Amino acid sequence: MSLSTNKHAGKIVVLVDDEFSYIDLLQQLLSDHLACPVHGFTKPADALRAIPGLNVGMIISDYQMPDMNGLQLIAEVQKINPDIPAVMITAYNMSFTPRELAAVPSLKAIVRKPFKWTVLAEEVVKHWPDPHPPKVKVVTVTGNPFKTA
Repeated sequence: MSLSTNKHAGKIVVLVDDEFSYIDLLQQLLSDHLACPVHGFTKPADALRAIPGLNVGMIISDYQMPDMNGLQLIAEVQKINPDIPAVMITAYNMSFTPRELAAVPSLKAIVRKPFKWTVLAEEVVKHWPDPHPPKVKVVTVTGNPFKTA
């Protein structure tokens, strides 16, 4: 694939969630259906150490994690690069004060669990930091793939 057809080449999505199985599932879904790589981390500190060496297009972070919550992680990422947009995912029904949100202008959306992967993919595309976001590839299955002869 040439750079002329894939102008976001090299940019990645960084996914941070303390639940490995959730990282594994989302990483596979987003890698398969977005035209960009997805790197997963189960520890916010590991993600923060890796981010300076990566060409990050988007951060996706869970809110509730040990040691550092998603809002704190996004605030730390802003110190590294304030131009990286972020989407937070959470199972909690929470609200933030205007002051809390003002402290993290790179937080572009909050997606409530459970959600369809397409909702998350749409937020990635919507808030991608350049004019050439990854394309969402949706596979349509026709007929019954489980039917036996």
